[in-house]
Amino acid sequence: MASRPVTLGIDLGTTSVKAALLEAAPGNPSGFVVLASCARAARAETESAEAGSQGQEQDVTRIIQALNECLDALPRQQLQRVRAIGVSGQMHGILFWKSGQGCEWTEGGPALVFEPRAVSHLVTWQDGRCNSGFLASLPKPASHLSVATGFGCATIFWLLKNSPEFLKSYDAAGTIQDYVVAMLCGLPRPLMSDQNAASWGYFNTQSQSWNLEILEMAGFPVHLLPDIAEPGSTAGRTSHSWFEIPKGTQVGVALGDLQASVYSCMSRRTDAVLNISTSIQLAASMPVGFQPLQTPDPAAPVAFFPYFDKTYLGVAASLNGGNVLATFVHMLVQWMADLGLEVEESTVYSRMIEAAAQQKDTHLTITPTVLGERHLPDQLASVTRISSSDLSLGHVTRALCRGIVQNLHSMLPFHQLQEWRVERVMGSGSALSRNEVLKQEVQRAFPLPLCFGQDVDAAFGAALVMLRRDLDQKEP
Repeated sequence: MASRPVTLGIDLGTTSVKAALLEAAPGNPSGFVVLASCARAARAETESAEAGSQGQEQDVTRIIQALNECLDALPRQQLQRVRAIGVSGQMHGILFWKSGQGCEWTEGGPALVFEPRAVSHLVTWQDGRCNSGFLASLPKPASHLSVATGFGCATIFWLLKNSPEFLKSYDAAGTIQDYVVAMLCGLPRPLMSDQNAASWGYFNTQSQSWNLEILEMAGFPVHLLPDIAEPGSTAGRTSHSWFEIPKGTQVGVALGDLQASVYSCMSRRTDAVLNISTSIQLAASMPVGFQPLQTPDPAAPVAFFPYFDKTYLGVAASLNGGNVLATFVHMLVQWMADLGLEVEESTVYSRMIEAAAQQKDTHLTITPTVLGERHLPDQLASVTRISSSDLSLGHVTRALCRGIVQNLHSMLPFHQLQEWRVERVMGSGSALSRNEVLKQEVQRAFPLPLCFGQDVDAAFGAALVMLRRDLDQKEP
């Protein structure tokens, strides 16, 4: 048993941090056994001094605290067996740090932990400071992907214009997952997979390079751009023992949470993967050799993101998913508080889903795009076809769940999945797994088998990438 490789998978999400320990399944090279897993709420949202109400930032110290709590909850004897670490996290976002000063290793009870030091806030993928006018003023990228608000390079351009002194305080940048890998390995410069680089904008996936000439002509601080590595490759080795994990353990270059989630549950190329958590992604595998057109189309609802082994995923990535339901629940709780009634959000959520499950249909129509969409940033939410007979909690919740799925369907219709020869949908994500009404609406919009396997997510996917790479290297 001890000879089988154990890997640690970490996912640094928008609302929570997850960790999982995986072991190769005996007699099944492609399978795995989950030894232990843990999740902790990050609760890292914080005010943006530069962007005000349009900013969406998180406190990196709180994210790392949640990570430490996850590792501390895993079995010590299993952590001692870890031989590789895979890391994924929220794409598009960016944080800055000072090289060599990004963290400090300290005694954290029985284990060594690292604590952020000369580090900025994380500007997340939900950040809205780059409005349509500002984005239109930026140079056109030499890439098949457009640039949107919340993308790392767009955020740097905004800071360059609105807070240039801020940028002078740092000499390194990356996503939150790139930062964790750099700190674990003591990297002198951050290393980034093409998955995360593509999510920043101004990255050409065919040449595997940043648009340096375009950026330099615009005065962009190109020294902040990380070096590029292939997803699945090793970024380095741990520079310290960490929660019983031995010093010198291999750490993979950080992955995008989208790609890691898809990897954890796409068992056949004819699968589509639907993840509904804070946001929504519906992804399908493109044929080997597929290359996207190199002209970015900001109005295109489907984007093609690099996956593994130089392949691509066709992805409809909606900004409006479980966060819309959370906004609705929060609104109801606030209304009741204004009326002098106290109620828990968890109670409201369960009651409204129960009511919607009993309400099989509704004429009420909700367009739930409270956050806009990257291809339609100025489209906000609306409610139409309102009648006095459709105002119950069941009607409104049913219409809201249907609207979330229909919005996704408008981005990636069922007939497109058929053209891509998709045969079933693999469902994942907390917002989908715990919401029977969303499941019903998914099957209504996408009449394919909807399957739920193990409780898969990006943490498992990140671990699986390293686990299978380790097994491949050991094969004769």
